[in-house]
Amino acid sequence: MRTVAYHNLGCKVNSYEMDAMLQTLRQKGYQIVPFDEKADIYIVNTCTVTNIADRKSRQMLHKAKKTNPEGIVVAVGCYVQSDTQTVEADSAVDLLIGNNRKKDLVEILERYFDGATHKSVIDINHTTEYEEMRLTSTAEHTRAYIKIQDGCNQFCTYCMIPYARGRVRSRRKQDVLAEIKGLVAAGYKEFVLTGIHISSYGMDFHNDQHQEENLLTLVQEIDTVEGVERIRMGSLEPRIITEAFADGLSRLKHVCPHFHLSLQSGCATVLQRMNRHYTPEEYFNGVRLLRTFFAHPAITTDVIVGFPGETEEEFETTRQFVESVGFYEMHIFKYSKRKGTRAAVMPMQVPENLKTARSSVLQSVEKRDSKTFRAYYVGKNVEVLFEEKKGIAGKEYWLGHTREYVKVAIEAHDEILENQLISGEIKGFLADDIIFM
Repeated sequence: MRTVAYHNLGCKVNSYEMDAMLQTLRQKGYQIVPFDEKADIYIVNTCTVTNIADRKSRQMLHKAKKTNPEGIVVAVGCYVQSDTQTVEADSAVDLLIGNNRKKDLVEILERYFDGATHKSVIDINHTTEYEEMRLTSTAEHTRAYIKIQDGCNQFCTYCMIPYARGRVRSRRKQDVLAEIKGLVAAGYKEFVLTGIHISSYGMDFHNDQHQEENLLTLVQEIDTVEGVERIRMGSLEPRIITEAFADGLSRLKHVCPHFHLSLQSGCATVLQRMNRHYTPEEYFNGVRLLRTFFAHPAITTDVIVGFPGETEEEFETTRQFVESVGFYEMHIFKYSKRKGTRAAVMPMQVPENLKTARSSVLQSVEKRDSKTFRAYYVGKNVEVLFEEKKGIAGKEYWLGHTREYVKVAIEAHDEILENQLISGEIKGFLADDIIFM
């Protein structure tokens, strides 16, 4: 029995694929051990979204080889795709596997042990077909992430992902439904649809249909699966939020009123330099539609500050825009150069101290608006799916989330509330980011 240690970096898609690889390894008799222990095989599921992600990927590959110089170190995924020559030249790495061959991990390992050369690079060419993987369980016990597509056709000027993941490939609806039904049978109640660009779901199936009809149709089908209690979607492109899309979602019983609409900037000129395919006005109209069809929906977003050429006036436009929207949560990132992207060689790179100052301004807005959103629920009844028990300020609490993804605590007694849906009145704040029943 060979032992395998693993480390996962990056996004929810990487997490899904890591879970699928581990599931296959266990089924074939491999024993999973902690990453800091001596193992026969080390698998690092790499990320390349930033230069820092590349560095972390290299660090984990080197750590694995240092832990056991005789072990086989396997680099898998996006960093392998984006910088194959560098990874191949790294003496810490024995085996390189592209994104489209993750599903074949065990078969590749077996061939390697049967007599491969010292260094093998396994198929880093992109495919035009979706690479099917299927989970029967996940690392979480109440919520399952379901990968519905891969790849991206957007080519934002700061992003390497289309080069690392290839073009859009959508998963067949019957395969998505079969995986969800299996996970429902295993006890899962909440499902999060994830992918690299899920708003593009189905565009490679039916080019004569609108993108939102394809994604909406899939969600409508999932909503009918018996045992599904909650459906969430990963990051959405703002332009997918049409009246028909928002209205269609609002009619579904299990869709959670929690939407992540990627913004990046509230300034039209910055969005143009980013090659984002919408205007601030279109974005705001999408938010307006969601708030028309859903009562108090949670709208979350990502914002990049200090993009090349961002002036004080452009940043102020973004600040005013995010204040006008009133987000539940904002993930604020300081622009970081990514080698190989158009943005990395743009003129007028913003100094680090200005990025930090602008980030601080938006974080203050985020903290205020986030607390305001949570305060709305004090005195109201909410439904919570409880997930874990945790000690807070000397007491034990069960923690879970509302349909809007607001974290809720209830004092723990003898009962087991994990994976239980419970409704009750919110009494107040336990912490800045936690309300309690």
